[in-house]
Amino acid sequence: MAKMQKKNLNTSPDETRTFKKGKIELANFGDNTIDRGILEPGWSWEKCVKPIAKTSSCQAPHTQYIVSGRIKVVMDDGTEEECGPGDAAGIPPGHNAWVAGNEPVVAIDFTGLREYAKS
Repeated sequence: MAKMQKKNLNTSPDETRTFKKGKIELANFGDNTIDRGILEPGWSWEKCVKPIAKTSSCQAPHTQYIVSGRIKVVMDDGTEEECGPGDAAGIPPGHNAWVAGNEPVVAIDFTGLREYAKS
């Protein structure tokens, strides 16, 4: 029988990955990973994660909830959206994103981050 699990991203994430102007803190539950991303003003996927990912755009899917700050997302097909506090978004692979404004973005992501920003 499976056991209930609890993890605290504030005190003991399973893993923390840092990159230019940001970090993600991960909690792993078998096949599921939940993370909290903290992205500073000036962060963009293109400038801060693309050098790690080595792909033309972000290929990670995201199902996320924005706690604070604003993030702009532009899909490879040109579709654009800006998300802010209280927004939940499903973002498929093939996009660029950046912090919009002067406040850090804090987002909880439920998909796609198991391999995100790994060398």
